[in-house]
Amino acid sequence: MAPKSLSKKYSNQSKNKKTNVDDLDSIKVNPSDELFHINNEEVDVDFSNKKIKRLKRPREEDSFSDFSEIRLKHEAKKKKLEKNSKKQPKIKSLKKKKRSLSKIRTATNEESELASVLPIKKADVEENEQQWKCSPGMIYVKEEEEDMGFCTKNFEAKRSRKEEEYDDFVLKPKQKSQENMTDTMSKNLTSKGKNKGKKSKKEQRPLKKVKAEDDPTSGSKQKEEEECWRWWEEDKYEDGVKWKFLEHAGPFFPPAYEPLPKDVKFFYDGELVSLSLEAEEVAGFFAHMLNHEYTTKEIFRCNFFNDWRKVMTEDEKMKIVDLNKCDFTEMANYFTAKTEARKNCSKEEKQKIKEVNQKITDQFGYCLMDHHREKIGNFRIEPPGLFRGRGEHPKQGKLKKRVQPEDVIINCSKDSKIPEPPFGHKWKEVRHDNTVTWLTSWTDNVQGSCKYIMLSANSKLKGQKDWEKYEVARKLKTCVDEIRANYRQDWKSKLMSVRQRAVALYFIDKLALRAGTEKEEGETADTVGCCSLRVEHIKLHPELDGKHNVVEFDFLGKDSIRYYNQVPVKKTVFKNLKLFMENKDGEDDLFDKLNTTLLNKHLQSLMPGLSAKVFRTYNASITLQEQLQALTDKSSSIPEKILAYNRANRAVAILCNHQRAPPKTFEQSMTNLNTKIASRKEQCAITKKELREAKKEAEATKDKKLQMIVEKKRKAYKRCKEGVMKLMVQATDRQENKQIALGTSKLNYLDPRISVAWCKNTEVPLEKIYNKSQKQKFAWAVDMTAPDFVF
Repeated sequence: MAPKSLSKKYSNQSKNKKTNVDDLDSIKVNPSDELFHINNEEVDVDFSNKKIKRLKRPREEDSFSDFSEIRLKHEAKKKKLEKNSKKQPKIKSLKKKKRSLSKIRTATNEESELASVLPIKKADVEENEQQWKCSPGMIYVKEEEEDMGFCTKNFEAKRSRKEEEYDDFVLKPKQKSQENMTDTMSKNLTSKGKNKGKKSKKEQRPLKKVKAEDDPTSGSKQKEEEECWRWWEEDKYEDGVKWKFLEHAGPFFPPAYEPLPKDVKFFYDGELVSLSLEAEEVAGFFAHMLNHEYTTKEIFRCNFFNDWRKVMTEDEKMKIVDLNKCDFTEMANYFTAKTEARKNCSKEEKQKIKEVNQKITDQFGYCLMDHHREKIGNFRIEPPGLFRGRGEHPKQGKLKKRVQPEDVIINCSKDSKIPEPPFGHKWKEVRHDNTVTWLTSWTDNVQGSCKYIMLSANSKLKGQKDWEKYEVARKLKTCVDEIRANYRQDWKSKLMSVRQRAVALYFIDKLALRAGTEKEEGETADTVGCCSLRVEHIKLHPELDGKHNVVEFDFLGKDSIRYYNQVPVKKTVFKNLKLFMENKDGEDDLFDKLNTTLLNKHLQSLMPGLSAKVFRTYNASITLQEQLQALTDKSSSIPEKILAYNRANRAVAILCNHQRAPPKTFEQSMTNLNTKIASRKEQCAITKKELREAKKEAEATKDKKLQMIVEKKRKAYKRCKEGVMKLMVQATDRQENKQIALGTSKLNYLDPRISVAWCKNTEVPLEKIYNKSQKQKFAWAVDMTAPDFVF
């Protein structure tokens, strides 16, 4: 039995204390020694330091000799600590306390039997009992400040939530040397009386939880690092070299054609016709678009029917001779129902489709470039279908054939793993050209142009190209005045070719026109640029609407977008245009002694890297900067500043002729917005009236509570007023941008550093100007731009 004095003294200290042992039922106790087992691990109880320490090595029941060294170290350490400590450790009371979480109990018969197999010498047991003056079969555990030992047999310990949470984490405590641990233990013993009942700083500090999945070597960390590749801080490669290592999985081909169900039929002139597999697939392309405007155009129908007959069998060619007699109704209904079913599928089905697409993206949507993971822009080969084109394209309706691996060229580095083609196929060619930026290439059968798979807009290659483009445009600023002076002098040149070049360059500079490219007649849409203008595209007005020397432009530009503008020009330019148009018909070239090649060659002589496109980029960026300086008021609200930015952007879009068709839902959205504005105005009027009444009542009584109510009403009125203003600004912005596409110029012609610097100067969040993908595209500009940047 334990001494009564110690028992009483100890029992008072043991109240409201908790144990730090996770699972008390798993403890196997030796009743006569300081060694016991927790969860089949041998534990060394350090009485002097009040701590339970796990041995580094798990228990091995077959080996009993391994404990000799451990026991010697333990005894030596214990004797050393006893010399430094004046107080003897206290012994827990045998008295059972219901409210206490820490109890001393007599070992059960079962535990005594289990303890008998422990590798502890009998001499050590006797020595321990004599030293602590304990009765055999009793357990004495030195208490911790927080943890009060073990519970009774019938007590079931409940762990706290924090302890349960720690089970799912890998704990990584700081490691200490043996000497430091000894010094710390001796300090704790001497300072226990002073700091009784208080936690040390180390005990107050929570354990750091580290998830196993969050290991720095895991894939998620690597992806984040790759997404944040700061390539602009690295040294550039020598001229012409785009990369030194490139590895990818090749393109993803569309699935094979699935035949229509047997109950979906095709009729010709009222008769059922069974189509061959290839003819049925092409007929399905037309049936897909049966309700579209394209299928009503004569040129579309003619081109489709000609290409459809090329894939028909001889019997089908004999039967089907007129497209107007073909009935695609059942096929069209089948595809419409299939589309609706796909839209109305359950969340689980959509999730499965999403997971399948994600697996495809993970495999084919990324590449390794210079050992950095880069995202690929569009890794899918275009599926077969009917060519649409833009505007009145002469080839609309022609068949886009299925691209086979034998048509595809692969580009990768020599030391990379070459992507494997689909089973039973082979690549057309495998190249190792590090002077180009494309990964995969094939030739389009409709227009004969090359199609490419390239990296995404936020990749290193795209970012470098953008950066270089805007730097060349900035260099033009230093010599643009000299170039303008030269082409003005050339307006009076004796050589007609020089005059035409000077006038064309004036239009490119003043109107931001594209240079235009040479095209074969009848092969592409009738779109023109500055150098390819015809006489029929302009009209000269000596005076129009009070303006003199007005030139009226009317032609189809890129993507068959109409360019219409009435521009007053210099008198010399007006006279030259009259001279260029003499003795020419409407279909004749206006600049018959000029082409894009000659113009760009001349521009290269004026400044290295200068082209017609650089003029367009320069004028767009400098216009944005000038408009922002003129329209921005730093004292205005953020919505007003954003409206000013959009107006500056709109001026650039008008200059570059970036138009769009009004959205189909425009009128409805404007109606909804105006209704919301009217509702907010009514609410604002009510709030204003309540504020006036509250003011009158507060002035009459001078009550502090009423003054607080007035202040609340004033803030509510201010919020309501700001909400109305924000909606009105939004309505104005939406109305002004009805037919203007702001995104094209923002992404392709405006130096992003202008926008970033403007946001920093005006304290407008960058998220209001660039969305997430745009910020990733211009990460280089966001990182390097200072608030005082000037284009």
